[in-house]
Amino acid sequence: MIHKLLYRLFPVLLLMLTFPAMAEDEPQKSFLGIPAMVYKANESGGEYTITIQILAIMTLLTILPSLLVMMTSFTRIIVVMAILRQALGLQQTPSNQIILGLSLFLTLFIMMPVFRIINAEAVQPYLNEQISPGEAAERAIIPIHEFMLSQTRENDLNLFVRISGEKDIASPDQTPIHVLIPAFITSELKTAFQIGFLIFIPFLIIDLVVASILMAMGMMMLSPIIISLPFKIMLFVLIDGWALIMGTLANSFGTI
Repeated sequence: MIHKLLYRLFPVLLLMLTFPAMAEDEPQKSFLGIPAMVYKANESGGEYTITIQILAIMTLLTILPSLLVMMTSFTRIIVVMAILRQALGLQQTPSNQIILGLSLFLTLFIMMPVFRIINAEAVQPYLNEQISPGEAAERAIIPIHEFMLSQTRENDLNLFVRISGEKDIASPDQTPIHVLIPAFITSELKTAFQIGFLIFIPFLIIDLVVASILMAMGMMMLSPIIISLPFKIMLFVLIDGWALIMGTLANSFGTI
């Protein structure tokens, strides 16, 4: 509880520490009761000071997990991994930490071409002070928009466009990001469940065969899961299941 409180108060403390130092360099003004050091006006318009930029970065860090889940390949991967574990009959193996870590690094692997474009066209020009923060954000969202649009089904996109009431969308490329994100998540869940269904079928057949044999032998009190689990693990190992699953997930996005 204490570390969460300190994490929330850190941006406020940072502002308190930086305000006196900035006050020595800039004259005191006020705008709606806010010190002038919060903003910095120039001839070309308004540009936020380093204090506000740091505060914006700290705020962005709090929503970064949501962005990672909702705007990348993470959703499809984590759902498929959870269905695979359920199909194998292993409730806690691999553990949740392993599945999350595996999904995270596989997401980084799949999204690396997109991240390279963002770094080249948005991050580096911003760090070199060639573009403003707003322009950097606009450039960074373009590759993400293209990635999500390429993975979104047309019927899902049409559904959310119709619900949103947007009338000025002439092509899918003009879809606003707030409409594209829910359509992308819906398509990702649908694709993940389709892949999970194909994964589940062979393991379900093994469970049915084992259950039928036990019923024929009159061993109704013995759980079929106990008998079928070694056979499912053996089948998964023989077909090199982990490499097959990872390769299928990576190739399903078409970004590599």
